[in-house]
Amino acid sequence: MCRSIKTLREPFTSDVTEEEVHAAALQYVRKVSGFRAPAKHNQEAFDEAVEAVTAATRELLGSLVVRGAG
Repeated sequence: MCRSIKTLREPFTSDVTEEEVHAAALQYVRKVSGFRAPAKHNQEAFDEAVEAVTAATRELLGSLVVRGAG
């Protein structure tokens, strides 16, 4: 996997903004698709993928349990 993918949060931090989650999803979809900005005919598929990854990221972060935190 690409080394330039930014860590979204530290393991013991629960303060992640909606903007950070969306930016991480956008970065992932760009990396996987190979497109920084999709062509007009691919825009809907690209946007749907970003929203799906955003939702999955929210679910993941909400489900993680970090031992020793809190």
